[in-house]
Amino acid sequence: MLPITRFSAVAGLLGQALTSCQSQPASNTTEASQPAATATAETAAASTDTISTASISKYLQAVSSDEMMGRKPFTVGEERSTKYLADQFQKLGLKPGPDGSYYQPVPLVEITGTPAATMQIKGNGQNLSLQYKTDFVAFTQREQPQVAVTNSPLVFAGYGVVAPEYGWDDYAGLDVKGKTVVVLVNDPGNAGTDTTLFKGKAMTYYGRWTYKYEEAARHGATGVLIVHDTKPAAYPWSVVLSGAVSPKLRAQTADKGASKCAIEGWLTLDAAKRLFQAAGQNYDQLYAAANQKGFRARPLDGLTVTASIQNKLRRQTSRNVLAVIPGTTRPNEYIIYSAHWDHFGVGKAIAGDSIYNGAVDDGTGLAALLSIAEAFQKAPQKPARSIVFLAVTGEEQGLLGSAYYAQHPVFPLNKTVADLNMDMLWPYGKMKDLTVIGYGQSELEEYARAAAKEQGRYLLPDQTPETGMFYRSDHFSFAHVGVPSLYASGGFESRTGGKEAIARQRQNYTTNMYHKPADQFDPNWDLSGIAQDAQLYFRVGQRLAGEITFPQWKAGSEFKGAREKSIGR
Repeated sequence: MLPITRFSAVAGLLGQALTSCQSQPASNTTEASQPAATATAETAAASTDTISTASISKYLQAVSSDEMMGRKPFTVGEERSTKYLADQFQKLGLKPGPDGSYYQPVPLVEITGTPAATMQIKGNGQNLSLQYKTDFVAFTQREQPQVAVTNSPLVFAGYGVVAPEYGWDDYAGLDVKGKTVVVLVNDPGNAGTDTTLFKGKAMTYYGRWTYKYEEAARHGATGVLIVHDTKPAAYPWSVVLSGAVSPKLRAQTADKGASKCAIEGWLTLDAAKRLFQAAGQNYDQLYAAANQKGFRARPLDGLTVTASIQNKLRRQTSRNVLAVIPGTTRPNEYIIYSAHWDHFGVGKAIAGDSIYNGAVDDGTGLAALLSIAEAFQKAPQKPARSIVFLAVTGEEQGLLGSAYYAQHPVFPLNKTVADLNMDMLWPYGKMKDLTVIGYGQSELEEYARAAAKEQGRYLLPDQTPETGMFYRSDHFSFAHVGVPSLYASGGFESRTGGKEAIARQRQNYTTNMYHKPADQFDPNWDLSGIAQDAQLYFRVGQRLAGEITFPQWKAGSEFKGAREKSIGR
């Protein structure tokens, strides 16, 4: 799972249930909605019998063993782990992709950037020399030995957001070609004081730093700098710094990143205030203005920025692993189950251990993926729609494998019913809850609610929506291109220990195991909760496979438009 303060203390329960799902057909036909096909008792029993703690344990031990060397892309760990997954799919009798292979090549480039020691701000008779790491960080997606911006005019563009559905456009009437935009972190509803804006304290995609870089590039900006503020960012400067100084894997592109801004980066809040002061502006006043509807961007009068980065480039091809169970009557419609296979390989030793096994993150998701594949294969009733099992690369580096699939789909996106994503399932026993990350986005929640009810569980919205967790695992890559996506698991209320016990266990994992060698298989783990989640996901996919309708994004979702465009509406 992608880093950045993923875990917080959680509180509160689900309020009013949403209205029942009203599905629509996949194409422009007027096919009427029909209720989901009810699985036979024999099929349901097969899922329960096949998806067990024993099957989860078998697969989890294999994918998180020392032999897999921490499953890092471009290493022997990748070779071993992806071969294991492909071999398991083949042994289970799943079919390869249309090209006859269980692998989808994912061309990546590793960029190791070294920014100049200072970023020079000039104008108005004042010169600022901002210090690398202390005042700013910078990087690039351009595949060049060196990138630079020289005397690029600075412009303050509020949150850097263009969101027609919210009546918001920070770039309205603004020409930023050749210029460097300075933007605020997060979005106006989350970071500001007016909770009626956007989705209030629940972060939208417009609050993600990746979006801000994309939007600035779409408008032709030369550079983009995000002002870091710990509270709306939900993580300290140290997290920004640690991510910025590491080599970065990027997807290779036909234009070698030329369509991206030359320089992307962050400013500390203190550095931003000094910059605004040099422009004769008051940061607090501009911040308040940027949180008002109708805000218009403004130049930081007379100021320009000069900065550069030296790059070392390494191009290689990683791979996603995929397999399919062809549908019996609607084989050209697809339900995807996804989990990421990658972790951090062999690194700095901690307590004498240097293998970052990634058992929870995301060995648990892989174990569930394989268990669900096995359950579908052994079920007496075969699915009417095709079921795709997709283990992706590069999640820890920025959702690279799933993003590549979304841009180069093996199966058509407009015929892809849903993505059901599994990332970090908790090995602490059965749960009473099913917590849905990004609650309120799609009708898949109603499918999850029904499956949870079968297990005597309740549906719970994400308890920390302000951290933007919906945008930090592989389901987001599918959501971004319009495919309805579900990311859910138990983890708020333990059946045996209640809320406090699971909160302690999760906090211990976060503090002592997350992205560390200590995240390794423990024979004392209670895997019944992972089996429970996998069984639930099986039931959701089983129901979707028996329908002729497609689940929809809910009104107000930022992904609804992409879906409508995909299916030609």
